[in-house]
Amino acid sequence: MPPPTPGEIQCKELSSPKIPYQRETPSAGRPRVPSLGFLSVPGAHVKPGETFTYRWTVPESVSPTADDPPCLTYLYFSAVEPIKDTSSGLVGPLLVCKKGTLNADGTQKGIDKEFYLLFTVFDENLSRYLDENVQKFTWRPFAVDKEDKEFVKSNRMHAINGYMYGNQPGLTMCKKDRVSWHLIGMGTDTDMHGVYFQGNTIHLRGTHRDSLALFPHVATTAFMQPDRAGIFRVFCSTLHHFERGMNQIYEVSSCGNKDPSEQPYGMIRTFYIAAEEVEWDYAPNKNWEFEKQHLDAGRERHGDIFMNHTENWIGSQYKKVVYREYTNGEFVEIKARPPREEHLALLGPMIHAEVGDSILIVFMNKANRPYSISAQGVEDMDTGRQLQVPITKPGEIKTYRWTVPKRSGPGPSDPNCIPWVYYSTVNFVKDTYSGLMGPLITCREGVLNEKGRRSDVDYEFALLFLVFNENESWYLDENIKKYLNKDPRDFKPSDDFEESNKMHAINGKIFGNLHGLIMNEDSMTNWYLLGIGSEVDIHTVHYHAESFLFKIDKSYREDVYDLFPGTFQTIELFADHPGTWLLHCHVSDHIHAGMETTYTVLRNLDNRIPYSTKSPGGAPQPATVPSNEEPGKEQLYFFGKNLGPRGAKAALVILFIIGLFLLMVTVILSLCLRWARKQVAYQEVQSCALPTDAL
Repeated sequence: MPPPTPGEIQCKELSSPKIPYQRETPSAGRPRVPSLGFLSVPGAHVKPGETFTYRWTVPESVSPTADDPPCLTYLYFSAVEPIKDTSSGLVGPLLVCKKGTLNADGTQKGIDKEFYLLFTVFDENLSRYLDENVQKFTWRPFAVDKEDKEFVKSNRMHAINGYMYGNQPGLTMCKKDRVSWHLIGMGTDTDMHGVYFQGNTIHLRGTHRDSLALFPHVATTAFMQPDRAGIFRVFCSTLHHFERGMNQIYEVSSCGNKDPSEQPYGMIRTFYIAAEEVEWDYAPNKNWEFEKQHLDAGRERHGDIFMNHTENWIGSQYKKVVYREYTNGEFVEIKARPPREEHLALLGPMIHAEVGDSILIVFMNKANRPYSISAQGVEDMDTGRQLQVPITKPGEIKTYRWTVPKRSGPGPSDPNCIPWVYYSTVNFVKDTYSGLMGPLITCREGVLNEKGRRSDVDYEFALLFLVFNENESWYLDENIKKYLNKDPRDFKPSDDFEESNKMHAINGKIFGNLHGLIMNEDSMTNWYLLGIGSEVDIHTVHYHAESFLFKIDKSYREDVYDLFPGTFQTIELFADHPGTWLLHCHVSDHIHAGMETTYTVLRNLDNRIPYSTKSPGGAPQPATVPSNEEPGKEQLYFFGKNLGPRGAKAALVILFIIGLFLLMVTVILSLCLRWARKQVAYQEVQSCALPTDAL
């Protein structure tokens, strides 16, 4: 992708979706008369050998606003046949900047390095040069079937700037450089990209992130100031895109900068975590889907393919591997999950840390193949310059050290705590689909209490929305052998079989089997929404009955949040509608496949809340714990009823109104009493007066 240059551009038919232009057409014997671009001429065809000059104007309507970065990123492309032309390579970046922010050479003031990255799946099947490429680069051109599925697939190049698998040159910078990244999306419905910067974070509209979502013809400007020398990756975290080559390397050199990296100054938080293999059931209770489809009696239900165990379908049970927390480094006793963490289900433990803290993960691999544990957002102290996460072999114990510099905590526009994820990186795709994933929460200083839990909210919930593709799991062959009783080497998977292994889950549960999303009325809750997966993992997370706030540059209120692979978000929900409500992904196919559950807001009738609706035997049975488990939380009792913040405020308003009413009644009665006394005195004077007829 060519760099943006100021001045006139000579090209084939050129178009920018944001910038109006005039097209100057040379004509013998008469002056050039500019004609308006897209309005009067749908598209000009510049023939081979001809030259046209396009003059683009930059009106205020396309300039950055006060809340934007100094420069906004757009793109230009050939529009004779946009699909063929862009698939052939004609696309480039265009920056529109605020007045006074550019140097004479067109570079940004106050920026040391600028990089332009185009994320797209170049479909060479749609290129104008497909036939030429077949003739030039295939061994037997006459035998090529251009409709063959494998041939078509081989021509879809998952590229960044037209490069794959780390071949992009020039992504070099110095420590402490002020770097502006201009990220551009282009392509089709599969071009949903979660751009991830390993080893550093980016500043995006007042927030701290290390990833962002990118879509066709959407461009974003992000700022980075790297604080650690090393070789890092920038890649698309959409799993299939990563696997097929959409990853590059960027290098940060010291360049004589001897400023020490930010040193940890807070607590050392230690966790004992193991990777262990389990038999996982996505839907131990099948009633949700059966009852939801009771009107379709006699017909196949949407959920049958995911839940039924048949001759050719595995069903809802699979062998998986999960992260589990232990009480100490002997790894004998699993740490019991308290009621507030029941909802984590498949996920590993929720790790909390504040800015300035260090995190020690004592990790034991109890599985039968190599795994690791690595986290986004934080600084990994054991990876070295090449950023290679140490691998832990079966039976081994290793210690992983993470630090939480300021850039890993919430930004100025973020809430008090923001989510990241941790996972295994031995094989990013297979390890993830096999089950190794957990939430990491970083907070501002002073937010966590002495137990390492948040003191500023009543409840926390972490939700991973992911279509677990069991076809990509390390344990597929074992699952075929165990549940289908067939030899994996001889088994030929059908399309239905592969579809049956795509489990549309929330925290590894489908069709209402995720439990523990319970809170009291008038509670302040924070939810950490985690997006990971492939092109199908576009999720619209919908909360029935409640709305929430989420912060990017400002606070926004919604009841649906759009979640994409490689993106994470904190939402703030004040629970003020008692009842049991639906929580699901609103994508229709995902609803049919079971990506839904419920959450419960309990009315404040007493000071006890249920934490589980299941007994060991599986039958419904209420169990309770005191709701004042949270330290530092006080309750206001009013006529025997405990009131939360909302109820207390309402009670105070009512008492104020009653008091005002009583005051007015008192004043009126006092005035009436004074008037009555005057009347009595007047009557006494009248009765003592001399009769006029006696005079």
